[in-house]
Parts: sequence; structure tokens; C-alpha cells
Amino acid sequence: MSPHDFFEQLRQSREYRGQIAHLERIPARHARFGDLTADLHSRLRESLAGIGIDRLYLHQAQAVNKSFDGAHTTIVTSTASGKTLCYNLPVLHALLNDRSKRALYLFPTKALAQDQMRKLRDFGLDGIRFGIYDGDTPQGERRAIRRNSHIVLTNPDMLHLGIMPYHTNWADFFHSLAYVVIDEMHTYRGVFGAHVANVMRRLRRICRHYGCAPQFISCSATIANPAELMNLLTGVRSEIIDDDGSPSGEKWFAFWNPPYIGQGERKSANFEAAWLFAEMVRHGIRNITFAKARVVAELIYRYAKAQLEQASLADKIMSYRGGYTPAQRREIERGLFDGTLIGVTATNALELGVDVGDLEGCVITGYPGTVASTWQQAGRAGRGQRPSLAVMIGLDNTLDQFLMRHPEYFFGKTSERAVVDPFNPYVAVEHLQCAAYELPISDLDRNLFGDNLDQTLDVLEEARCVTHRDKWYWIGDGYPAANVNIRSAGGQAYLIYDSAEKTHPLGSVEEASAFQVLHEGAVYLHQGESYVVSKLDLGERSALVTPRSVDYYTAPRSATDTAVKKSHAERRQGASRLDYGEIVVTDHVTGYRKKRLLTDEVLEVWDLDLPPQSFHTEAVWFVLDDAVIEAVRSQGLDPEGGIHGLEHALIGLMPLYAMCDRQDIGGSSCPIHSDTGGATIFIYDAHAGGVGISEAAFERSDELLGSTLKALEECPCEEGCPSCIQSSKCGSNNTPLDKKAALLILRHLLA
Repeated sequence: MSPHDFFEQLRQSREYRGQIAHLERIPARHARFGDLTADLHSRLRESLAGIGIDRLYLHQAQAVNKSFDGAHTTIVTSTASGKTLCYNLPVLHALLNDRSKRALYLFPTKALAQDQMRKLRDFGLDGIRFGIYDGDTPQGERRAIRRNSHIVLTNPDMLHLGIMPYHTNWADFFHSLAYVVIDEMHTYRGVFGAHVANVMRRLRRICRHYGCAPQFISCSATIANPAELMNLLTGVRSEIIDDDGSPSGEKWFAFWNPPYIGQGERKSANFEAAWLFAEMVRHGIRNITFAKARVVAELIYRYAKAQLEQASLADKIMSYRGGYTPAQRREIERGLFDGTLIGVTATNALELGVDVGDLEGCVITGYPGTVASTWQQAGRAGRGQRPSLAVMIGLDNTLDQFLMRHPEYFFGKTSERAVVDPFNPYVAVEHLQCAAYELPISDLDRNLFGDNLDQTLDVLEEARCVTHRDKWYWIGDGYPAANVNIRSAGGQAYLIYDSAEKTHPLGSVEEASAFQVLHEGAVYLHQGESYVVSKLDLGERSALVTPRSVDYYTAPRSATDTAVKKSHAERRQGASRLDYGEIVVTDHVTGYRKKRLLTDEVLEVWDLDLPPQSFHTEAVWFVLDDAVIEAVRSQGLDPEGGIHGLEHALIGLMPLYAMCDRQDIGGSSCPIHSDTGGATIFIYDAHAGGVGISEAAFERSDELLGSTLKALEECPCEEGCPSCIQSSKCGSNNTPLDKKAALLILRHLLA
């Protein structure tokens, strides 16, 4: 059945109530090929012929040619466009010509490294050795991989923790390192990106120590600033390859908005996803249905399975999630390949480039947060040249509903900018300790670690971590990398342990947000799995969690105060003022609510006794002119409810303008703020030191305000709802809110 016919059948079904908000036809794209400026090694040409490749797509040829010329390259093309060949070909060609050379491949997940290992095996090049070196690599195999592998596949975490601190054991490898490959570069943003940028700078100085200067090759989903991101991550400038020559089949992409079932309330997106998933299976459309959490993926699977029992198709579907063993995952992948399975539900464990065969359909439950992630998920269907379809279901929040009404923002816009601040002081101070432990810091490192290097080293000297003679030498205790979690913004993180297995941390949460997500009774999500926090130990800075499948989530109740420390820039915004600078956020978690997963119904309210927490970060803040507040009051509206609602709406739409997750952004509003002297709305980076999100908001404030005005004007509710000014993250239970006042303030800000 063609995608067009499938959507027509949906329109004729009894369950259809106008849910298709937009249907976009993306035409097929024919292949365009390119030529190499130099011949590949004969064995490599034979290997390519053996796997059915006789010509390279245009972008592949361009990337290989640039690599042959010695340039750093960044390949930015669509999902399933063959980006892997863009780095495997130059690397394998070089190794076949000179077996002394080495290459380092970096992937954001272990699953991707395993997938790329299989692709290297497919070349069948005897004599080229490669191995995965990560936390799962048995101790008995590690020495052989270090000494013998031409290509080492790993992740930034292992490079940071297990390779660079022991670089003397890797001396031969680093001495011969010719290539560093960074795959899925767009995933390195925010706090994680800031850490990875410092890991890359530490890598470059170790390479310099051993007398090598490797070429960098990176691959990314489509983003607005690939050259800038590559430079921020590595400190090198690269050639951008973005003329995609790969073919693709016709794709039909639907935006699906659940219907209203009451005043301002929409039907659950999860029920809609289960029905669409089951409909695709009934029509024999091999598909994957994405959910944001494992428990939701399991719910969708169970609902769909019940619908498919009568059609004897219940055994044709499975759920796929992060908690499965590798053997269980491979079994599901084989089922998709050979047709034993027609559909799977999954978390974003399958979003990145793991190959699961030629699927024909994809359902995305809720906007993934960025254009790049959405195309990554939609791209899991239609990986060949056959027609495919994708459906994105809108959740009942400001951002999803804005996109449902304005699909052109998705289909017609360039992707977001990836924001990374490699010089975040909280991150930099940690990595300078790691760098000093690895090698003494010298004047040669100034171009790697930024203008604040001397100031940071002075702080570390006062703390008796380093000492200065001709260089800066490590004199601190222990092994600093062990205390640096590269997925956290610094400070002493809270470690999370499974209550049944307390020897190895399950994960960690940075100090600033620990009370928000690790209070006793909180539902904690890790790789799509749900856990309930049984104990939070403030003295040990740790939490015990128990795996549990629950039908609710928890939302903290909190009070937030802000103090302005320094304004870096300001300008007029309408009759009011907009500032960008540094603030201190003090957050006091006072309790939490249990909310039903599908309906947001409040099940229970609990009080907590926790101390307040403070952290420094970056923010933008709107200081409203007194005349604006008087205009609101003169119409009998509530100024405090207006600024509170506007704060929610601005935060909700911020991911349109910077690659960030909703939890990366915080906000507060105050009718009279002691530091600004007027009614003020703060939007801040929810990570200590800031990660660049607020700066993006300052630069694009008119666009952000304009989109927010559209979202509020077009939402059909009268008083405010989850689609416009209400927020499930609100610490004060969405009180007070005044939609009309928020609209009036917005119009003043936009003059």
C-alpha cells in the first residue's frame, strides 16, 4: 500500500476526527555521483565491488577528495546517505598504504560503535585490525586492542576516563594517530558538548606531545552551524560537505494533532500512537514507533497488542529499549530484517544511525525537541529508495501545538544552531585539572583553553591542585578524571545507584538539579527506563533508586529566586529593556506532585524538607516598562499572571531557536525585582556557568517573541491551557496565570 493510500484510508476510518493537521509530500531524490581525484587502494576497490558499490555519491566523493588533500572535513547530509563511507574510505585507504598509521573513531553511544564495527568487518580487509575499547571491553582484551588495533572505536566518556589519563600506555598509538573521526557530531551540544570540546582539546595536546597532528573527520545531521560547531568542539576549522548526492524514495510526512475531548483537553497522544502503530501493522507497513520514555513505549506496545489480538497479529510486534541485552536487541533487529516482526515501539535508543533495515513507516510520539532529531527518527523509515511515511503526533504543549499550526517552521526552516560553550568556567576548571594530570600545562596551551587560562590556573594553585615552575604541574590527590562526569555541568554530582546493585553508579545528576529529580519518591528516567527514588543521601551526595514500571510521573513544587550579578549586554525591546548576563539562581524544592502519565491528573501531593540550592548561570531578562504594567492593570488584567504565563510560553518555544531540551532552560518572573527595579521575566540556562542558550535567546529575541505571540493568539483557549501558557514543569502549579495579560505584554515588547 502506498503512503498516500494509507493516509486516505485513515481519513475514511471511524476513528478519524480531522487529526491530520498537515500532510507534506517530499519528492523522491535521484542519485548524483562524483569522481575521485586519486585512485583508492586496489584492495579497497575490490572490497567495495564485493558489497555492491561501484560509484560514490557526490558528497562521498567530495569528502574523500578533501581528506586526500589533508583537510579536516565535516559531512552534513541526510539520514542513510552513506556518511560512514566518507570516513571509512580515506582511513582504510591510508591504512592499506601504511600499516603504521592509526585512527580513533568516537561515537556517542556503545550501540553505534557496535554497528560501525560490523560495517568495518563487511569490508573483509585482512590485516586491518580494529577493536572496540569502552566500558564493556573485557580487561583481558584491552592490552591487545591498545597495541594491535589500527582503528580503535570508543566514546568520549572512555577517551576521557580510560585512555587519555593513561596515555603513556598508548604511546605507540598516539605517535601514529593519523585520523580522528567524530560521528553524530550534533549530539555534542549543551553541557555534554562543553565537556566533549574540552576532551578534544586535551586529545590535541596529547597528540602534539607525541608528535602527531591528526586529521579530523566529523559527521552530523543537518544543523544551522556545522562549521562553527566543529570549531567549538575541536578548535580546528573544517571543510563543509553538504551537497547530498544520495537517492531517496518519496516520503509522506503527516503532522497528527489529537482531537479535543473536552474544554481545552486533547486525547492522549499515546493512545493515538498505539492506534496508528496498530493500523500500520494491519496494513503490513513495517514501522517503528518512537516514545520519549521506556514506560510510554511499553504502554503503546500493550495498547497496540490488545488491538491486534483479534487479527492474530499480536506476535508481529515488539518493544525495543535501552534495558535489553545485546542478544535481545539483535534478535529484534533480525526480526525486522527478515519480516518476522512488522513493527516495534522504541525510545530514542534507535534514533541514531544503528541499521535496522528498510522500514516503511515511522510514528513519532511528540516533537523530539530539535529538527535534527525529528529527521533522524523519521529517517529510520525509507532508508532505501522505496516510498515511506512518517507521522509526528503533537503533544499538548506550547511547542508541539505551535508546530501543528505552523508546519512551515519545520519543513521550511533551516535547522537550529547547536549551542556549545567550551569555555564554561565550571567545565573548564575540571578539565584543566585532568589536563595537568596528563601533561604539564604550558604557554602552548593558551590557544586551546581560552583567555581565562591563567585566571583558572591561579584558582587551582590556591586550591593546591597545581604548582607553577616553568610550567603548571599537577600536585593534587588522585586521578581527577574519575571525579569529572562529562554529562554534568560541574560541581560535585549526586551519584545514582540501583538499590539492588550498589557497586557501580547507574548515572549521576549535577548538584544544581539534584533535588528537582532525585528527591525521595521521584520517578527517575535513565535510558528510557523508569526508577523510583527510595533514598536521597545529602551527606554522601547519592540516591538509591528501584526499577519500577509506574503509570505516573512526578513534578517538583518549588520556589525560585534570582539575583543579577552582571549585565554583559542590553538593548531596548519595545518600550522595555532586554539584558543578557550573569545571575545567581536559588531554587527551593518544597514538595512534589504525582501526575498520571496519560492525562496529567494529579494523584497525590507530597511535602518535602530540603535545603535551598544556588548556582551561577547565564540568563536573559526582560525588564518591563512601568507603562506596560499600567496598561495591563487598566484593562482589569493581572500583571503577575501575565508575566508568569509569558515566561512559560517563551521557555516552551526556545528549542525552536537553539538545539536544547526543555530541561536545559529555566525561568522565573517577579512583579517587582529588587535588582532591576521593575517587573522582570528571567529565562536562564539551567546548568551552572551557562551553555549558550540564553545568548541565543538574546540574539534572536524578536523571532522568539514573534513566534510566542503567534502561539498565544492562535491557541483557541480563552484562559490559557497546556498548549500555550501552562507548563507541566511549573513549580507553583501554574498560578497565577493570565493569558490576556501575557498577550498585551507581548504586543508591547514587539512594539
